[in-house]
Amino acid sequence: MTILLVLTSLILISIAVWQLTKILELSKPADYDDSEIASDKDNDMEGKLMFLFLIFIYALTIFSFYQWGDVMLPESASVHGENYDNLLWFSFAVIFFVQTITQALLHYFAFKYRGNKKRKALFFADSTFLEGVWTIIPTIALAGLILYGLFTWVDIMTIEENDDALVVELYAQQFNWKARYSGDDGVLGDANVRFLEDFEGKNLVGIDATDPNGFDDIVVQELHLPVGREIIFKMRSQDVLHSAYMPFFRAQMNCVPGMITEFAFTPNITTEEMRQDPDIVSKVKKINKIRVKKSKELVASGDVALDPYEFDFLLLCNKICGASHYNMQMKIIVESPEDYKKWISDQQTFAEVIQ
Repeated sequence: MTILLVLTSLILISIAVWQLTKILELSKPADYDDSEIASDKDNDMEGKLMFLFLIFIYALTIFSFYQWGDVMLPESASVHGENYDNLLWFSFAVIFFVQTITQALLHYFAFKYRGNKKRKALFFADSTFLEGVWTIIPTIALAGLILYGLFTWVDIMTIEENDDALVVELYAQQFNWKARYSGDDGVLGDANVRFLEDFEGKNLVGIDATDPNGFDDIVVQELHLPVGREIIFKMRSQDVLHSAYMPFFRAQMNCVPGMITEFAFTPNITTEEMRQDPDIVSKVKKINKIRVKKSKELVASGDVALDPYEFDFLLLCNKICGASHYNMQMKIIVESPEDYKKWISDQQTFAEVIQ
């Protein structure tokens, strides 16, 4: 019955709109020009509207940068992040420079050469000069962007293992992360998903108990990193395709079932230092203002108030991996080498866990 009423309403509305259009056509004055050929007045109006639209898009661009520029690219917390940011801002500069000039010329010529009955169009078959300009200049610009990006990518993705580097395995599964550190031997033991059920489910990442290098490995669910030391991540997935995403460190790498992927970076700002950054302080203040307002509503309805928000680096999943994908995250603590050594010494090794 409801569907019938909806269909009847839509039909009646359509008939009413059709009748209104007929009434409007009949109410037009006798001298109304309904010709589809644009007049000089129409062309003049269209040319002015083009200029107004140009002003609008420039004003919108400037306003967007002013209003939301701080959320586009937060401060980098890794050494290679500076190169990444420079590449991004260089690309932005080139793109916006070209866009500004081309849009200005496009709208200017649309206005200058708007239709006029007294003006005849100039026609010429070709122009070698113009063809060279719009071929050579874009080619040089694109080649520059591609080469700059290629060299930056090679620099970031080249991993040179050294004795001082800290090797950490990131283990992804629906819907959580685990991290595995090598012990005193500095070598991660072999692991496979076939060993997950060993030791009454205590083998959280499938460490191979026949490999002696794995007994001093440490498995945790909160990632701690020493500042100023290169971190080499070995990434695995237990089930589906995940993506390890650490935005402040400008790092992202897919975690693929059945294979190990790698990424490396050197953190250069501790968590405490980042919490003192003016932009972060401002964002935390905004978030807590929203949480306070929401907490009042929750308390009024008998629920528990929200805890105040405190900034932390996070490891996120950047692949839609299932129903709880949004909640797949792990806290990252960047701290001094001394604090890191103290923390790691307090953790249980795999041998201690399975006892």
